[in-house]
Amino acid sequence: MQHLGVLLVLAALTASPLAAAWRPWPPRANGTTAGLGASKKFEGSSEFVKLEYHMGPVLASAITVHPIWYGAWPAAQKRTIRAFLRSLAPPPDSSARIPPPSVSAWWRTVRLYTDQTSANVSAAVTLGAEKCDARMSRGARLSRMDIQSVVRDAVTARTRPLPVDSSGGVYLVLTSPDVSVEDFCGQVCGFHYFTFPSVVGYTLPYAWVGNSARRCPEVCAYPFAIPSYVPGRKAEAPPNGDVGVDGMVSVIAHELAELASNPLANAWYAGSDPSFPTEIADLCEGIYGTGGGGAYTGQLLTDARSGAAYNVNGVGGRRFLVQWVWNPVLSYCSGPNALDQ
Repeated sequence: MQHLGVLLVLAALTASPLAAAWRPWPPRANGTTAGLGASKKFEGSSEFVKLEYHMGPVLASAITVHPIWYGAWPAAQKRTIRAFLRSLAPPPDSSARIPPPSVSAWWRTVRLYTDQTSANVSAAVTLGAEKCDARMSRGARLSRMDIQSVVRDAVTARTRPLPVDSSGGVYLVLTSPDVSVEDFCGQVCGFHYFTFPSVVGYTLPYAWVGNSARRCPEVCAYPFAIPSYVPGRKAEAPPNGDVGVDGMVSVIAHELAELASNPLANAWYAGSDPSFPTEIADLCEGIYGTGGGGAYTGQLLTDARSGAAYNVNGVGGRRFLVQWVWNPVLSYCSGPNALDQ
């Protein structure tokens, strides 16, 4: 995938690749920080984008997200991530109390993607059963294939296994800061794919996102942490007071958008090679507001009390900063906080 002018070489998972999220810290070009001109994904650009539909399914059935908490997770961090997931499609009574721009309005852009039967990505997204592996039964160092094994452990557990749902189930593996995952920080902050029946017993869409707080917040939690090679740039304050988790929220949003529109790596992506797809969130990496691109996030909202940066509102008064996604109708990146809406 290409992200802000940086070509990523993704490691192969056996014979098949993984779709990966590359976070939007300002890229380097010949040892210097590249600006807007180095990026092909600045807001409003469609000159280089040939997003195509490859006849595969989208997640048109009701989506249920099953978090798998791997490692030690404080209750407060779990609450933040759960709040974001519940904000994607809150019940009408809760939705009416959420001021714009909202997380659910952000999800409406993802819903514009359809399959060959003209069925849209589902509007129904719920938080499902969860599984915790605080003891890290697969160890503190995981390969990419190990993530599938973590999913298998969750759906085959002797006590309270996660339900197997191949039509709308999404299995979200979340690793704590003390867990190292192959290529984490060096190449990826998250990825999505589908499980192999030979490993898990089923074909299930899944994603992994890691907490970068101790390892590389300037990589995976930008703009809440700033790389040392970017002089004079001040980090934004995270809306939920947690650099690692607030950074994860945007990567989770990225992966869920791509899982919904390209769950089996044969639906919506740009490029002729499905091994290196550029998907609907990749096209807008690093763009959070109007004018975004390169090293600039775009125009954000600011919490009057805390000074934290955000661009969407969620349930329970929560606020989040999530990247925009490619709008197939407008043919450019868009989000609910755009100034022209």
